[in-house]
Amino acid sequence: MSRDLHLHRTPVDVLNYEIVQEQASALGRMGRALEEALARLREFDAAHPSSDAPASAQQARRALVMEAGHALWMFVVQREACGLRDSRHIMRTYNVPGEVQGCMGLAPPASMRTAT
Repeated sequence: MSRDLHLHRTPVDVLNYEIVQEQASALGRMGRALEEALARLREFDAAHPSSDAPASAQQARRALVMEAGHALWMFVVQREACGLRDSRHIMRTYNVPGEVQGCMGLAPPASMRTAT
């Protein structure tokens, strides 16, 4: 029976199916990008536990926070495009630090803009 349903799908049904597939794929990519950005930040913090780190380390960390904030923004926007409006779940599930949440939606550093 499912074979008959597949044969009688309209072009609009096929297009809608393709759109939903792409939304799900993009959502997965954005989620993985957020996970990776947060992992880089956590790895950096583990390697540089001192709060009196040199300016270069502080600058490197700030770049990682901004990168994670951008990844968070992209993920939240993609979720909202899929109809998932409550981002509190993301913050809890991914354990997103407050400073990353505060950077969400800010313009990424110039180095990130030229890299894409």
